[in-house]
Amino acid sequence: MSDSSKLNLIQHYARRFSFKQLVFLLVLTFFLVSILFPFYWMVSSSFKSYAEIGGRQPVYVPSALRLDAYRELFDPENKSFQNFGANIINSLRVSIPTSIIAVILSVLGAYAIARLNFKGKNVLLNGVLMVYLLPGVLLIIPLFSMLARMGDRLGFGVQDNLNILIITYLAQTMPVALYMLTNYFRTIPDDIEQAAMIDGCNRLEVIWRITLPLAIPALVSVFIYTFMIAWNEFLYAMVFLNTRDLFTMPIKINTIFNDPSPRPHVVMAASTIMTIPIVVLFLALERFLEKGLTAGGVKG
Repeated sequence: MSDSSKLNLIQHYARRFSFKQLVFLLVLTFFLVSILFPFYWMVSSSFKSYAEIGGRQPVYVPSALRLDAYRELFDPENKSFQNFGANIINSLRVSIPTSIIAVILSVLGAYAIARLNFKGKNVLLNGVLMVYLLPGVLLIIPLFSMLARMGDRLGFGVQDNLNILIITYLAQTMPVALYMLTNYFRTIPDDIEQAAMIDGCNRLEVIWRITLPLAIPALVSVFIYTFMIAWNEFLYAMVFLNTRDLFTMPIKINTIFNDPSPRPHVVMAASTIMTIPIVVLFLALERFLEKGLTAGGVKG
């Protein structure tokens, strides 16, 4: 392209966009590239050969879409990566129950705070939210000690117990879930519920027939939020799980990464697989997500 053509092109865009619009487009492009390029690099690297990903010169586009890394992950003869399918199931066994239980408990607690009058409910809500502000590192020791003592009395172990992991994830996610749903319930007109109660519905019927259908966007937002936390969590899983067969995805990927024989393309393949459920959930429920997050973040 000649210099005159480049100049004409610049002048064309200068006339079409104002200075503020150009700045906005440049900033938007920068952030999109910053966010999307690491994701592209992860996915593309999972299809590269070991020579391409381990060479001195970066290879941005794989020469072929190889599935070698994915075959290694699910190869039962490979001692380093065996049981990867079981690790995926473990993550689902933890993430799905955590999300469902968090939604159910949050609905009951948030509705009580939003609709019922009792002393100290604002203090209760703010106190629950304060728990979320504490770093997970500070909570893990008292949680482990409390659960261990309960296990000694009730006869269950806390190590290598996926149910215990669900309890710890609920402790992490419930405060925000409760806060989001409380604020959303406050945006629902109380007159609708009062009319239903006049027609003969009791409180539980009002929640089931009136409140929950209107709160679907917030429920979806809470479900996705808790699922993401439980699916991606590393610290608590590392402390509570010691057996390879019970590892969740983050622990398994860390094990692969620290393997004596480094296989970076296999790490990228495992990371790509780990992102799939989150992307699928977001794309499937995106129409509910924006409304639920927006309404849930506004105090009524």
